[in-house]
Amino acid sequence: MTSGLKALGLKAISIVAAAALMAAAPARAQQGEIRVGEINSYSTLPGFTDPYRKGMELALKEINDAGGIRGQKLVVISKDDAGKPGDALTAANELVSRDRVALLAGGFLSNVGLALSDFAKQKKVLYLASEPLTDALVWSKGNDYTFRLRTSNYMQAAMLAEEAARLPAKRWATVAPNYEYGQSFVAVFRELLTKKRPDVEFVAEQWPPLGKIDAGPVLQAIDAAKPDAILNATFAADLVKFVREGNTRGVFKNRAVVSYLTGEPEYLDPLKDETPEGWIVTGYPWYGIDTPEHKAFLDAYRALHNDYPRLGSIIGYSTVRSVAALLERATDTSTEALIEAAKNLEVNTPFGPIVYRAGDHQSTLGAYVGRTGIVDGKGVMVDFAFRKGADYLPPEEEAAKLRPRN
Repeated sequence: MTSGLKALGLKAISIVAAAALMAAAPARAQQGEIRVGEINSYSTLPGFTDPYRKGMELALKEINDAGGIRGQKLVVISKDDAGKPGDALTAANELVSRDRVALLAGGFLSNVGLALSDFAKQKKVLYLASEPLTDALVWSKGNDYTFRLRTSNYMQAAMLAEEAARLPAKRWATVAPNYEYGQSFVAVFRELLTKKRPDVEFVAEQWPPLGKIDAGPVLQAIDAAKPDAILNATFAADLVKFVREGNTRGVFKNRAVVSYLTGEPEYLDPLKDETPEGWIVTGYPWYGIDTPEHKAFLDAYRALHNDYPRLGSIIGYSTVRSVAALLERATDTSTEALIEAAKNLEVNTPFGPIVYRAGDHQSTLGAYVGRTGIVDGKGVMVDFAFRKGADYLPPEEEAAKLRPRN
């Protein structure tokens, strides 16, 4: 991205969604509408955020076509954070002080999500974190104002550790981006796998910078440690580089690989026939889910966008559906009323019904676990099964104890 494009930043990507997501907005909310502020890394992670935005568009269309929120149109004002906490805070401040939104939503990177969560606490505004995965968001740094939709690091680590424990592998190497998401995921996976398999040991760790992996030295160091298995948490362009270099060097041959998020179409699609086969992954096999909820979503998404959904589509759609359910349940749009309404909020999603737990503000959204394969020259998930999110969370009373005392 050129410096000129970066300079466009928030202004270029700033959008408003009403019946369509991208209309311009006045400084004040119009009568007969409820405005929600949304922030995401549109310019830096389009592979996820473009489908995410399309998912939001579908949910907004459905909600507003059905009469909106008690007769009021739901409007989403979206801004780009460029993957930077500072830009996210600038956007949040504009949305709250100038655009007078009822609440904030969105976020992709974990460090951005934590910054927005702290902003919500300081400004006393509700923040529905769509995508950030770090457990700190709802546990060690959780606050009254932040709720999280996405299946968390802990939940997906528990799903993957369950599969990893069945492998004969004892010696493990790990590779993950060196920021909050990667650090916290590796830590919780190690903890959970070691509890299930006290005989395992971790013999190598690699921490490449996000978006700047030098795959050759990373894989050379992993191979030199002679692990039986590899835990990978790289994604997007870093994952492509990691896979291509690993295939070339033969690092994955005769080694099990457990790979976080890799089964999501956003990350499998760019690999095409280079997709390694047999990796244990979390992801979204949209082509093989036959539940009524998902079929209805898939048909509507294709009809509106003439495209297939990605995991981002599910998150964007479920974010807006969560916001609508929250506003419908709340007695008014005050922050106090919204927080009360968000506790134990039930929402229907393409993955089935979920609940936002009152004890720790984490939703029970689940995830699919399976293995990578290649069909017709394209990377896919095979042998997959859905894992209910509630089955991989600690009990609410225990999770509540992980949160700061206010």
